[in-house]
Amino acid sequence: MSFVTCDLCDDHPDHVRVCEPMFNTFGGRDAFGGRIRTVKCFEDNSRVKELLATPGQGDVLVVDGGGSLRCALLGDLIGESAVQNGWSGVVVYGCVRDVDALGDLDLGVQALASMPLKSVRKGIGDVDVPVTFGGITFVPGQYVYADNNGVIVSDKKLI
Repeated sequence: MSFVTCDLCDDHPDHVRVCEPMFNTFGGRDAFGGRIRTVKCFEDNSRVKELLATPGQGDVLVVDGGGSLRCALLGDLIGESAVQNGWSGVVVYGCVRDVDALGDLDLGVQALASMPLKSVRKGIGDVDVPVTFGGITFVPGQYVYADNNGVIVSDKKLI
């Protein structure tokens, strides 16, 4: 998948919503996109791990971690599982860890920051619910595109 979010914004101004700038690139894919799946959780990555262990079919997991900077919601092992299961990428409104290993994976990863501390696992979190951060709402079934320029969302497939 080859695209530039700037061009998608120019070509589809009536179909894109742009997330406020806040993310850093951590994965091996600089540009990624696909159908949105979501997890809403706070300092508990149980649902992230579970969902990324299922067939991704090129989808992108958008994780609303409440913007917490106190622990990571994604690391190398869960990232490897995502690659093995065909996910295109993960956008985390929170932290990731094992960033050198994530950078070696064929997976797009954008997150607020890195944090070496892992999250707890209590089995708490919601899957495939609309989540809002960065000034936009990510709706399951819509499309997200991300690169080093930013993160955008569209109600229709753009590429």
